[in-house]
Amino acid sequence: MADVDAFMSRLNPEMCVVTAAAGEERSGCLVGFSSQCSIRPVRFVVWLSKVNHTYGVARGAECLAVHLLTSDQRKLAALFGGETGDEVDKFSQVRWTRGHGGAVVLEDAAAWFVGTVERSVDGGDHVGFVLEPVQCGRRADGPLLRLGDALDISPGHPVD
Repeated sequence: MADVDAFMSRLNPEMCVVTAAAGEERSGCLVGFSSQCSIRPVRFVVWLSKVNHTYGVARGAECLAVHLLTSDQRKLAALFGGETGDEVDKFSQVRWTRGHGGAVVLEDAAAWFVGTVERSVDGGDHVGFVLEPVQCGRRADGPLLRLGDALDISPGHPVD
């Protein structure tokens, strides 16, 4: 599979923070696998690792919030990518508010949307949550944080 690895290593997708809330539990993680997946109707998919704390909370959530970060928001990316909700309350360290359906919206994100979970798709070690955007906001311009900007963030959970 060296050819596939060579192909994948050339990609440099935008990173985003996905947050989930179900009941009194909330969680969030840095995500590198996400994309708009339909034009009509508009749909967006975020892929969450099955070993990630956020995946467990997302399974019970009505809505998820997807946040874009600018390249100068590495501290926020490191918090959500390098810590695990199994051990740390990430939300005690950031400004956040409730959005549609009780979603957790990070107040300092460059842009965000809340989407209702339409369905989930098992993709192997990740599950895709297909979202219908229902609320959005924008706060800052600037170049987005990309995978290449976040390679030095050690994941809060191992891949497997």
